[in-house]
Formats: sequence, structure tokens, C-alpha cells
Amino acid sequence: MSRAAQVANRALTDPGARPGPSTADPVWVALILKTVMHRLRTCAARLRPLTSSQTAKNLSQQRPAATPRTFQPVRCFTAPVAAEPFLNGTSSNYVEEMYYAWLEDPKSVHKSWDIFFRNANAGAPPGTAYQSPPPLGVSLTGLPPPQSLVGAQPNVEKLVEDHLAVQSLIRAYQVMGHHNANLDPLGISCVNFDEAPVATGFQHVGFYGLEESDLDKVFRLPTTTFIGGEESALPLREIIRRLEMAYCQHIGVEFMFINDLDQCQWIRQKFERPGVMQFSLEEKRTLLARMVRSTRFEEFLQRKWSSEKRFGLEGCESLIPALKTIIDKSSENGVDTVIMGMPHRGRLNVLANVIRKELEQIFCQFDSKLEAADEGSGDVKYHLGMYHRRINRVTDRNITLSLVANPSHLEAVNPVVQGKTKAEQFYRGDTDGNRAMSILLHGDAAFAGQGIVYETFHLSDLPSYTTHGTVHVVVNNQIGFTTDPRMARSSPYPTDVARVVNAPIFHVNADDPEAVMYVCNVAAEWRATFHKDVVVDLVCYRRNGHNEMDEPMFTQPLMYKQIKKQKGVLQKYAEKLIAEGAVSRQEYEEEIAKYDKICEEAYSRSKDEKILHIKHWLDSPWPGFFTLDGQPKSISCPSTGLPEEDLSHIGQVASSVPVEDFTIHGGLSRILKGRGEMIKNRTVDWALGEYMAFGSLLKEGIHVRLSGQDVERGTFSHRHHVLHDQNVDKRICIPMNHMSPNQAPYTVCNSSLSEYGVLGTSCFNLSELQSTNDGDLMQIFSQASEIKIFFVSYLYGVEDPFRGHLSVPLWVVCTGFELGFAMASPNALVLWEAQFGDFHNTAQCIIDQFICAGQAKWVRQNGIVLLLPHGMEGMGPEHSSARPERFLQMCNDDPDVNPKVTEDFDVRQLYDCNWIVVNISNPANYFHVIRRQILLPFRKPLIIFTPKSLLRHPEAKSNFDQMLPGTHFQRVIPDDGPVTQNPPEVKRIVFCTGKIYYELTRERKARNMESSVAITRIEQLSPFPFDLVRAETEKYPNADLVWCQEEHKNQGYYDYVKPRMRTTINRAKPVWYAGRESAAAPATGNKKTHLLELKRSLDTAFNLDAFKDHI
Repeated sequence: MSRAAQVANRALTDPGARPGPSTADPVWVALILKTVMHRLRTCAARLRPLTSSQTAKNLSQQRPAATPRTFQPVRCFTAPVAAEPFLNGTSSNYVEEMYYAWLEDPKSVHKSWDIFFRNANAGAPPGTAYQSPPPLGVSLTGLPPPQSLVGAQPNVEKLVEDHLAVQSLIRAYQVMGHHNANLDPLGISCVNFDEAPVATGFQHVGFYGLEESDLDKVFRLPTTTFIGGEESALPLREIIRRLEMAYCQHIGVEFMFINDLDQCQWIRQKFERPGVMQFSLEEKRTLLARMVRSTRFEEFLQRKWSSEKRFGLEGCESLIPALKTIIDKSSENGVDTVIMGMPHRGRLNVLANVIRKELEQIFCQFDSKLEAADEGSGDVKYHLGMYHRRINRVTDRNITLSLVANPSHLEAVNPVVQGKTKAEQFYRGDTDGNRAMSILLHGDAAFAGQGIVYETFHLSDLPSYTTHGTVHVVVNNQIGFTTDPRMARSSPYPTDVARVVNAPIFHVNADDPEAVMYVCNVAAEWRATFHKDVVVDLVCYRRNGHNEMDEPMFTQPLMYKQIKKQKGVLQKYAEKLIAEGAVSRQEYEEEIAKYDKICEEAYSRSKDEKILHIKHWLDSPWPGFFTLDGQPKSISCPSTGLPEEDLSHIGQVASSVPVEDFTIHGGLSRILKGRGEMIKNRTVDWALGEYMAFGSLLKEGIHVRLSGQDVERGTFSHRHHVLHDQNVDKRICIPMNHMSPNQAPYTVCNSSLSEYGVLGTSCFNLSELQSTNDGDLMQIFSQASEIKIFFVSYLYGVEDPFRGHLSVPLWVVCTGFELGFAMASPNALVLWEAQFGDFHNTAQCIIDQFICAGQAKWVRQNGIVLLLPHGMEGMGPEHSSARPERFLQMCNDDPDVNPKVTEDFDVRQLYDCNWIVVNISNPANYFHVIRRQILLPFRKPLIIFTPKSLLRHPEAKSNFDQMLPGTHFQRVIPDDGPVTQNPPEVKRIVFCTGKIYYELTRERKARNMESSVAITRIEQLSPFPFDLVRAETEKYPNADLVWCQEEHKNQGYYDYVKPRMRTTINRAKPVWYAGRESAAAPATGNKKTHLLELKRSLDTAFNLDAFKDHI
């Protein structure tokens, strides 16, 4: 007897040793047996029946007959074999061996196995092919012979194929059920899937190989669906009905593109389980009350100010309960701070009914007679932000809500909100985003059309930029101003951009408030569970035009004919609840009357307002930083110098590797050694000057965050703030974080290639963190230094919390993010460095709308620092100019007013300006301007045009004496050479800024004109140093005035400095120009031409007769 036959007989005589065929799960048996037999190429379910002799003959031809076969289990058993289901992974090996034995000799196996294989081979299902053997101890004589069942049962192929067809049908609903969902309240959806029809519903079962007669058959449900609830099998008719209810009603779910099985299963469970859309009576009444407030607020504004622009929410009133539901559920999950960004549509409603801004403060904004009381120009009411801390009535927990002010540039606020949220999380030690989160609202046209949306999404999973999940709510009114969606996007949905980051998308008919509420609950739970982005697409309509004065019938006549017939969502929902008996008509009318009364009383109070206070709308207050009335506590700045021992200590850290057994690159060893030599000689270059500034602020408890493209090493390989072990992959060391035991953390992170997005996030305000808990901030700082988590082996995905690795090819988002980060607190230095200065071009929206004008519009200060490498180095038109003329053109100082000089003139100038623009020529001054940014009693954006060739220029070094206590930033650096010995004999003063100074001094020395030509550097261009420039001109009374620059005449600084210099000297003298001629491009692409242009500029600057013919 063969080995297999022995195993078989032992199994038959000892039923506990090995399971036999069973009818417990015929479908599962069929699938397993089908697999086994297919592997043997003799599967009866897929091939025509074969006799055992034929099959044995075929197999004997395919393998050597002499090959011994032994039964060898291939798995280790962790449970009793008796508990294993028949034909599982281990039993299939046993059946295969039995089958081989039966093929060679049917008599070698027990008679019951012989009958089983005969019936199965002929096409009978395994569950019916089996006939149990007689009980032990019972004689076989007298028993009826086993009967063949072939032909008595349906073919196993049909059974398997039908179950697979049902599985395909279920998957079709999960993948494309949203195509058939009833999402558009108007019933005229422009989303067209005609080219990709979805075969779902009773009428399409034939598409899957099923027949109408199969509708009442019961099918076992796969594990990838939850429509059965507690049931494991359902009739096909009920399966389809439940799938229709889950995927084709007022909710459309897009999620099957997500490549994570657990996440897909989580979503399936949320939408497929029977009864998920059931709400309690209290929940329905709360939802109705919120709908009343949302709707009646807009109606009240329309009644009172029918001719005013307000960008109302009519047509999407369910947005208010949607947001409140997200906030309620998030609060329940532990979130206590929500930062929001949104466009203008519905903003006043959100301020009133979500943020809870006082209604009288909103209503008084419509009064054209109010006087402006704050500094700056202010902004329209539907651009303003708000910060409010209150009790969440549903969870009875404190919640802080901040709606960030934004311009009309749609979606530009997105990265700003993300940066602000990131700062909030960072300073509280909220490493998983459990306490602070962001909600972003979008319009459908902007969400699909604005690239910043894509760029912001791509920050969502980057270590130094992630906010651990954002809930995106799209107010999809199916039109963009006057543009039809079919002309505005190529994708079916406006939300398709979210698919790139595997964010689930929940489409919902906004005229079904309960569906909206459920979807928002799921979205908030998703964010709390997976810390990933999620999108809620509120499919709605816009009852009025783009604004209340606009006529939409010009361009969308059919849509607006339908809208005029449309019953309001509040009315429809109220009628539904009244019909259900959840609320009476009297209760409904009382709720309306109650809110109307609230609005009328607030309207009466608003008439008492005489002054318009924009600061009441501040989205990021800084408690404790200013006085109670919002003014600086002083108008002075202490010395920015440091004791020599501090300079030496920081220099030692900068020139060493504070980690043992850490191998650095040989070239870096030489750099660190060179730094050590400079420290011994009491000198610093540009990189060391920056190190001194950052390190000293860290020691003083000021968090420093430097981000940008390649900032860890530096574009020009000069910084090296992050050291990499040459022998251990991803092991890094940040010496700056080893400065002092009680220092603040230093964050340095290479950013995404997105200037727009990353810069926008830097301006977030850290102040709200302080207002929440100052202790959290200090605890983070102290813990960070105590546990010394500053260099990390990246094995197993552990990362340095103060550093991020980013390399996504985007170019704009970075500015927005860093802007938002800087908004969160005044006690942090946030810097963004462009790879080259002209890369800020794609961040122009953030620079113009937020950084330049943010304080004037929204009374919101910001201390972000922009480092923009700039200089004509003969390397072509790209990467040469940081376009200083653009920044200077936007400065708010008056070129024709000679200001009165007071004792605090220099600081007062800084307080009055909208931003500070500098072009620095030596490391000591760079050190001072960085430290001054924090030591000032207020915050202003700082634009620094940083050098390229000066980073290693032998003359561009400073000594410790220029950085000691008592020293300050020098707005103007006068000539201290031979010209000071006899000023009346000086023939010319050449004013300049930046790198050109070193070329001028070299040329002056070559021409032996050091006693006749003075060279004065203007380091701070704006606000313009009127007092110091006047002092220089008065020092050399007989000298003519020349402005020299390396940029072209229509670029650079000339158009800015010339009128101001003329004002300084009361227009007594002309201000001549020495430099390149006007040009369209920033620089030539020809090296020889570059050198010729430079030579002409220097010739003009030192030719004392160059301007005689111009007088």
C-alpha cells in the first residue's frame, strides 16, 4: 500500500486525526478543490470528465514513474488538526496525496474516498460528492453499496462562477457606485459618465453572467463587504438593494483607489453596514436648529442690505451644520484647536454661526459711515478672519477656533492655514495632530483649477510639513463665476486632485442635511483614525449670481430657471421632520422666531457702533507680546552683540561633530577645521556669522526654523547644518541642537520645490499657542534638550522631530506654509530660503497679498525672514536677480517726505514700515540683522538679498569686535579709509549696496583714488536711512553723488534710492547713475559681455568727468 493510502486509512479509522470531506461549507470546498485539481491539470470543474485510468496514464507520461512520493506537511500547526476546516491550506496537501494515490490505484484508498473522487471528477460539488463511511464496529456486509451522485447536483463551475459574478457586482458598486448616486439637488448634473457606463442594478445582472432567475438565489458574501450586517449570505435581490442604498443614494463614495486594505475596509464598514444612517431624535432637532440659523442669517442680511455684496451661502446652507458636525466629532476625539481657511462665499455665515463672532460686529460692517480706527487700510468684511475660544456645546469641552484672513486669490490661504496648524502642533508637542487640526473650505472651480491645491496636498505627508490630516470641504455649487464646469476642468469631479494622495472623497447631496451630517462625521473619524486628508464634496447650487448684484441668467439660463423652482433645503428638511413627527410645526416656527429675534436685537446694537475696529477681527492674537491696546511695549531695540565667550562657544560647536563614532565626509572635515581656525583668529565668514546668530537665539530660548530648497547643506555648499554619517545610511547629526542643555530646538528642513505653498505656511502666528498654555511651549523646549534627540538613525523609519527630508518637485507652496508658521508666535525665528533669489517669482501671490500687505489689511504682524540669493556673477539671466526692485516698489515709505529725526528714529521707522529690505555686505551685519529681528518689540517681515560669491570672498569676513556687546546692525556703513582724513578734498561719493562694494574698492585701489572717492554702503534699503545718508552727504560737501549698482538701470535699487537721496539733500544736487543700461532680462548669458558691462560700470563710477556734459 502506498504512503498516501496508509495516511488515508489512518484518517478513516481515526476521524480526529484528519478531517474528511464535509458539507459544512460547499462553496469553500469547491473553490479549494478546484485549485488543487487545476494544479494537477485534471480538475473536473474546469475540464471534461476523465476516467481514472486515462488520468493516471496522462500523469505517468508527464512524470517519472519511479519518483517516490511521500506525504510531507509544509506548515506548522498551531491549532488542533481536528479544529481545522476541511480543505484549508494544510488539508489541501493531504487531499492532493490521496488524489494521486486514487489515480494510480482506486483500490488503494477507502471506498468512500473512491466514490468522492469519482463524483467530483464527474462534476458533482464536493459537498454532495461525499458519502460518509460506516460507523466504527459496524460490519460492511449487508450495507447498500455507495451510490454515485454524478448528474444529481448542479455543476460546480456554475456555482463558482455565480459567486465570482456576485463578487464582481459588489466591487462594481464600491468602485463606481458614485456614478449613479443622486448627488445633484437640481437634477442637471454636469458630471458626465456616458463614456464609462456603470453596469449596476437589477437590469444589468446579465453583464456579470447572472440571470434574472438568480435574483432570489442566496449567495455567500465575500469578506470585502459589510452589507450583510450579521448575515453571511443574502439573496441576490437583497444584495443589490443594499448596495444601491449604500452607494447610489445621496452619498457617493470614492475610495477604491486607496492602496491600503485596512483603510478601504474601514470605509466599506462605515457606508455599507445596515442602519448606519439612523439618527436620534435629539440629533435631528439639533440639525434642524443649525439649518434654521444658517438659512435665516442669509435671509436677514438680504432683507437689511439687499444691494450689498456679501457672497451669501444660499443654495448650500447645509455647510454650517457640516462644519459644526466636523468640529463636534473632532472635539469628541480630543481636538481643542481648529484652524480654518476658506474663500469669501459663506464667510460671514461661518463667522456668525461656527466661529460665533458677535452678530453686531458683523452687521456694523455694512455701515458705510463707520470711521476706521486702526492703523492700515483694512479689508472688506468677507476677507476678514477671527479668533475665538469657547465651549463646544455638544461635547462640553473648550474649543479654540481660528478663521485665517485671506485675499480674493482663491486657495492662496491653504498653505498658510497648514503652516499655522503645524506651528500649533509643534509648540504643544502634538506629534500626531490629536489636539490641533485644520479645516479647509474650497469652491469647486478653484479646487480643480488652482495649482496651489495640488501643491498643498503634496505637503500632507512630508515630515516637516504634515499636519496629520486635513478635512477639506468643497462647496460645489457647480459653477465658477459664470463658467460652466464643462469648460473649467477636464476631470469628471472637481475633487479628483485629491486622489493623488489617496484621500477618500465623499460626495453628498447638500439638500439632504442628514446625509451631509453623516458624511462629515465619517470624515472627522477618518482624520482621527488615520491622520490623513479627507475630502467632503457638498454638491449644491448658488441661488444668486456670483454676488448679490450679479445676474446669472445671462450665462446659465437653464440652470437658474431650475434654481428658481427649487424649494429651499430648510423647508424640505422641516417638512420631512414634521412628517416623521420628530418636530411639530409650532416648534419649527418658534425656532425661526427665536433666531430672528436674536438677529434683530444684534442689529439694534450694531447701530451704536461708531468706529470700525479691524483688530477685533484678528485671527492670530499674541497675548502678552503687546500692551492691552495692541501697541509695542517700547520703541527701542537693545544691542544685538554677544560676549566673546558666547561667540567662541558657538564657534566651537559649529566646527565640531558633537556625536561619537560619527564619520563625516573628508571635504567637510576640512571645512570644519577651517571654521576652527577662524574662531582662533576671532573672525567669521558668512556661514559662521549665521551660525552665531542662530545659535545665540537658540540659547536664549527662541525656536529657529529654517526651511527651503537644499537649506540643510546650502545651495552653495556653505552651511552644512546637517551632517551625514558616511558609513551609516540616514544617520544624521545637527550640531546646532547640541548648543546648550536648556536651548530651544532648531528645525532645519529641505522643503518641497514649491515656493508658493511652503512660503505661505511660514507666516502662521505662534501666538495662539501661548494663549493656550505657555507651559507647553517651554516643556517642549526643555524636554527636547534634556533627552538629546537631535541625531537619529533613520532605521525603521524613526525621524528627527526637528528635521524633515523633502524632495517633491513643487515650486510654490513653501512660501505659504512658512508664512503660516511664523504667524503662530512672535517668539520664533522663521526663515525661508530660496534656492536662488528669482525662485520667489512663483510665490508672488503670498508675497504680495500676505507678507507685504498683511498688517495693513488685517492688523496682523509677522516676522518671517526671506533669504534670497542675489548677484550678477556672469551665470546668465536665470538665478542672477532676486528682483529687488519689486520689493522696493511695494515699500510704503514716501520718497518725497524728509522725515523728522528723533532719538528713536531708526526703530520708529521700522515700526511704521510694511517690511524691511536689506542687502548686506559683511557677516557681522548679517549676524546683527538676524538677532534684531527677534529683539525688536514688534514683528515685521524681513527681506534679505543674500550673497553667492561673497560666501567665500576673502575680504567678506568680520572680526569678533564687530559682534561684541554694544554693537548694532549698521543701516549704513560709511567709508573709514583715507577719505576721512580730508573730507573737503573728496570729489565723489559712490553709494552702493551688496556685492558691488568689493568690486568698487578693488577698482578704486587699482586707480589709486582712495583719497578722492568715498564708497558708502547702504545696507538697509527700506525703510530708507534718511538720517545717515544726510550725514554722509554733509561730511563730503564738495563731492558729487553717484549711485552704483550691478543690476540694470530699470532694475535693482536706483529708481527707489534716487528720489529718496534727492529728498535727503533737498534736491541740491543730482544723483548720477553708474551701472548697466536698461534691459528686459536680468543679466546677459555671455560671460564676455558680462565682464564688459561690469567694466563700463566701474569706469563710469570712477571717471570724475563722466557727468560733466549732463549738467
